[in-house]
Amino acid sequence: MNKRLFIFVFLWQLGIACALTPNAALAESSAVAEEPEPEKGPNNGRMLRDGDFAVELSIFETGVPPEFRVWVTQDEKSVAPQKVQLNIKLTRLGKRIDDINFRAEGDYLRGDTVIYEPHSFVVSVSARHQGKPYTWQYDNFEGRTLIQDKVAKAMEIDTEIVSAASLHKTIKVYGKLVFPANAKRQIKARFEGEIKQVHVGLGDTVKEGQLLLTIESNESLQSNQIKAPIAGVITEQLANSGEQTGQRILLEITQPSKLIAELAVFPMDFMSVKQSAPVTLMVNGQDASIPTAINGNRLTIRNDQARLFLAEVDNSNALLSEGTFVSALIEIDTFDVPLAVKRVGLQAFRDFTVVYAKVGEQYEVRMLELGREAGEWVEVLGGIDAGTEYVTNNSYIIKADIEKSGASHDH
Repeated sequence: MNKRLFIFVFLWQLGIACALTPNAALAESSAVAEEPEPEKGPNNGRMLRDGDFAVELSIFETGVPPEFRVWVTQDEKSVAPQKVQLNIKLTRLGKRIDDINFRAEGDYLRGDTVIYEPHSFVVSVSARHQGKPYTWQYDNFEGRTLIQDKVAKAMEIDTEIVSAASLHKTIKVYGKLVFPANAKRQIKARFEGEIKQVHVGLGDTVKEGQLLLTIESNESLQSNQIKAPIAGVITEQLANSGEQTGQRILLEITQPSKLIAELAVFPMDFMSVKQSAPVTLMVNGQDASIPTAINGNRLTIRNDQARLFLAEVDNSNALLSEGTFVSALIEIDTFDVPLAVKRVGLQAFRDFTVVYAKVGEQYEVRMLELGREAGEWVEVLGGIDAGTEYVTNNSYIIKADIEKSGASHDH
């Protein structure tokens, strides 16, 4: 169990997940928990009373975007909506205020502003009837919690800022490393003779022009030297001193500084892979990925119908070996979007996909309208503003704390 999960489980088992909030918030939460449920009116709205004057507030969203509808009574009798002046202000997290005015429609007052999600705000109601003012205020919070910064740091809750991003769409493929055709040289003698001396051994690194073999001709009895045509490593030693050369291969030199990744792409993706497409190569046992690009493909198709696309791999440090299995991400499209969030921050809340916005030490859901996905990013079409700080890593901790608090969706 990792450190942050251990801490969270420990707090959860003790029944003090609310320890994530300051003491003052704990006291406030306890007080709210003990309050009775708000009184509901005949239209299933929230009743606000002042003596014999009462208003019923309902968030109506059947067939229309969410809006306030309000019914007014006095002495339990309906009051004509034209006789009431009404204003509601919704103070959201971050001090943003929605100012809602009303007009008479049928037997109710209808708000002139869409109440966008989340429905989480301080509600301030001002009404005037027959020259007398009435005011009410109450909290209507949902999907919100309070976590001290020091606790969030200990839980490794990370945040980033909503901004523009370049999304890179990729496909994942598999393959292996091979040497290019020109990486190997097989050394033979141009004439038959006796090998007088082998100057190198298996595994030796040689320079171009370095002496490899001394051979005495069977005909002229003259000594001749064979030198390395390329720099590289002796990967095959098939001859020893005192032997006859014949027509056989004596040595093999391999230049290890470059390898080719043969990447298997299946028919559904053939047309998506373009020449020079960026590639991110992953090798088992290595933490760091290797950047490269597609520079060609084999003309034949394998028995499993995969085509092998090729990408050069720098091996100047000689850490990679021929035959190594690899995986790779081949970029098949790239596009810029005005707003994006990291996929790791996404969570489910009611019927929405959300991230958690951070304002001070408070966190609150932001219901997102999402677009295209690519890699670690998801395009955002609506639901959050540019510049908003939001939770990325360990957003599940915020979700768990909100679910434990039982935040309601009060209409």
